[in-house]
Amino acid sequence: MLPLADKPLILRMYERVAFSKLAGEIVIAITDDESDNQLFNLCKKSKLNVFRGHSLDLLDRHYKAAIEFNAEVVIKIPSDCPLIDPEIIDKVIKYYISNRDKFDFVSNLHPPSYPDGNDVEIMSFETLENAWINAKKDFEREHTTPYIWENPEQFKIGNVFWETGLDYSMTHRFTIDYKEDYEFIRKVYDELYEENNRFGLKDILALLEKKPEIKKINEMYAGVNWYRNHLDELKTISPVQTKKM
Repeated sequence: MLPLADKPLILRMYERVAFSKLAGEIVIAITDDESDNQLFNLCKKSKLNVFRGHSLDLLDRHYKAAIEFNAEVVIKIPSDCPLIDPEIIDKVIKYYISNRDKFDFVSNLHPPSYPDGNDVEIMSFETLENAWINAKKDFEREHTTPYIWENPEQFKIGNVFWETGLDYSMTHRFTIDYKEDYEFIRKVYDELYEENNRFGLKDILALLEKKPEIKKINEMYAGVNWYRNHLDELKTISPVQTKKM
């Protein structure tokens, strides 16, 4: 609900995803906790699709949202990525469409290369349902897709790499968990939004090159992600893909 360019962050997040040419029907899948009532009311007032489900079992929440909205394909984008580039969303979707007979699941995360906060994961409904039925570990339920990408012998996994050949996944943080993350993202919006509300990754990187002090705002958290708490359980993730606090 914190403001970015005079609107709540979740609405800016929705706007970013809606700029994608291939986004399809967008659903905001929130918890059924009372604490999310304000968010629910905002979504309804803004005439956005909203689904309420389990607060910790996001696999269950996403699966039931997919059923509710008759999804044949599910694209999962975290709601804490309000700097996500719509062109990256389209690039991953295009790759999935072009290779639908080859892959059950496509993302730009295994392995990652884009700055953290450009996360796109795509799977068929059948693949999501398989995970919903078979995933047992808490982290598999909480993070929706680990059961899929942790079992490459069972699922055909595709990945989209950043075309530059660079890997900024551990050095650039565009997602929001900490106060400093919000300050960083707010500053980027303040600098870029008024001139171009569709600003993308190239615009952000150019801004950080011009004003490196902005990148330093949340630089201490670059590379920090949920993997750090489950390295002893994750088969496909190495310690170099996360940073401990």
